[in-house]
Amino acid sequence: MPFENDEITIGLACGRDSDGRARGWYGVQVRAEALRRLGLHPDQPTSRVADPSPPAWWHAAAERTARSR
Repeated sequence: MPFENDEITIGLACGRDSDGRARGWYGVQVRAEALRRLGLHPDQPTSRVADPSPPAWWHAAAERTARSR
């Protein structure tokens, strides 16, 4: 793994949504110094969304494909 234990934090939160269904959320944080060591930094043009999002049908097809596997 390219990160040391103190360079990455993974947080998990669990709860119920408005329908009462159990849900989980997670967040990943990586120290900027660790990303810079890999050649990544916020000033890179690819660190921001550059193009419009694919159409809704594309997302739906990707989700169907993922569920079928």
